Amino acid sequence: MATEKELSQFLQSVERRAFKQAVYAVKDQATALDCVQDAMLKLAEKYGDKPAEELPLLFQKILQNVIYDLFRRQKVRNLWTTLLSSFSRDDEDGNTSDPLETLEAEYDSEGAESALDKVERKQILQTIDDEIQKLSPRQREAFLMRYWEDMDVAETAAAMGCSEGSVKIHCSRATHALAKALKNKGITL
Repeated sequence: MATEKELSQFLQSVERRAFKQAVYAVKDQATALDCVQDAMLKLAEKYGDKPAEELPLLFQKILQNVIYDLFRRQKVRNLWTTLLSSFSRDDEDGNTSDPLETLEAEYDSEGAESALDKVERKQILQTIDDEIQKLSPRQREAFLMRYWEDMDVAETAAAMGCSEGSVKIHCSRATHALAKALKNKGITL
């Protein structure tokens, strides 16, 4: 079992190399620093009781998983941002507004858009809602918590009473199923 001193010395010795590795992977210093800090915290919290000789391999695996999780989150966010960006509009100053705020505002304003636009948007939103309802209960629950409620993986796992890995699997399956269903209905991302 590693003592606190051994764990601290290990983290100090690996800090710079891990930061460089993360910078090369994510190509952003601030994000890389966040990844390294997350990996160090996870190592200390979950594996601080492991022998000192196991720490290097555990840390590398944790760091890689943190980086992969970052890429997965970015991919899913980009998918939904792309989908929702088709609903956004530029105002007179050229600023793009939040698509959800735009949709709410346009429903209330008379004559702001044509009846055809209103009907099309309503149909698309209804299609998205219908496809979300077709997901399995666990996938729908994980998807809504992660992407609509903006909960992180740990919070979602705690709320659902399952592991973080299960949350990731449910979210991945949900996004793939939704993307496929929407594409089949002619809604392009």
